[in-house]
Amino acid sequence: MITVEEHLKRVLAGTARLENELLPLSEARGRCLAEAAIAEIPVPPWTNSAMDGYALRADDLAGIRDDSPVVLKVVADIPAGSKLNPEIGPAEAARIMTGAPLPDSADTVIPHELTDGGTAQVEIREAIPRGRHVRLAGEDREAGSRIAEPGSELTPESLAAIASAGIGQVKVGARPRLAVISTGNELVEPGAQIRRGQIPDSNGLLVSFLAADAGAAATVDHAGDDPAELEAAIDRHREAVDVLVITGGVSVGAFDPVKALFEGGDSVRFDRVAMQPGKPQAFGRLAEGPLVFGLPGNPVSAWVSFQMFVRPALRKLQGFTSLNTEPVPARAAEDWNTPKGRMQVIPVRIFDGEERQVLPAASGGSGSHLIASLADADGYALVDAEVERVRAGDRVMTVRLRDPEQFNHKKRSTP
Repeated sequence: MITVEEHLKRVLAGTARLENELLPLSEARGRCLAEAAIAEIPVPPWTNSAMDGYALRADDLAGIRDDSPVVLKVVADIPAGSKLNPEIGPAEAARIMTGAPLPDSADTVIPHELTDGGTAQVEIREAIPRGRHVRLAGEDREAGSRIAEPGSELTPESLAAIASAGIGQVKVGARPRLAVISTGNELVEPGAQIRRGQIPDSNGLLVSFLAADAGAAATVDHAGDDPAELEAAIDRHREAVDVLVITGGVSVGAFDPVKALFEGGDSVRFDRVAMQPGKPQAFGRLAEGPLVFGLPGNPVSAWVSFQMFVRPALRKLQGFTSLNTEPVPARAAEDWNTPKGRMQVIPVRIFDGEERQVLPAASGGSGSHLIASLADADGYALVDAEVERVRAGDRVMTVRLRDPEQFNHKKRSTP
């Protein structure tokens, strides 16, 4: 038996990133930035007003007293987007809107509420320091500075920052193409009438949606227990995808088609991984073809295997710098059993209060067949192989699903 770390290392060693493509910002959300985004213009591009008010010279405010306001002549109106750059002389001001470029000859903006709001002339009752309510060109980023780093995910926030820097398109890692093949004569379409011995196929939906969450474009297929049927399904996708994920048929059963098709060859290797659930694993690459993952057929095992091995590989294909989730410590809210000598990866419910607490999602524990209880999971816990039993109050490492924290936060050592 090999460790989780050993299997993941082999998976990542066999995974090479895909080529890049150029996309407009509107299509780049969630993609991996391939090259640093460099500001083409300053942010903000112009020195501008932070308030609705009047652009003026601070020297003209020096004479203001409690009983003696200053009156300035209004020589221009400057709305946002205006190209006007009027000359502001002594005892003059220009009415200006938020975001409008500040005239070169002005150095301060007095807010509208500190004036009488005049249009031909304006009475100012209170002095403010020079430079107040002015946004300087480039004060956020100078032209030529780095806005976002390669290997990072393009979020709504980072894309907005890139857009503000005058960039309209970015180079990103290609989206992996993935096919999921669920195996087993017992599987039927979800919602179909079942007879004795049949079960709905949940793995196709589960893995394809997980793959989509990880940035892949996924399709779903099915093959029975005949190895020839599986081979035909693989041939349907061999030239169209970068990754094949096959669920079921990787263990020691008499009718396991993946073992029957690949065992004895050198393209796919079968291992027992010291992990529960998900001990039987297969990984390899077809000749001049896609990566192949063979995952256990029990749905929770397939879910755990995807989190531990397939997701990091999909992220590497796209060029992400961070491949693995960053676990966060929590406290166990109750006791639960762990497998002897194997890392436990158990679906859990996570509660964030004064400190993070965690308990198994299924009352039955970590059974690989407890797919319905997976609906209650909002994360998973990682329990070291040396732990004989988790007890309430024990420190447990956790990963919350679909949480940017799992890839982006700095390590934390306490719950």
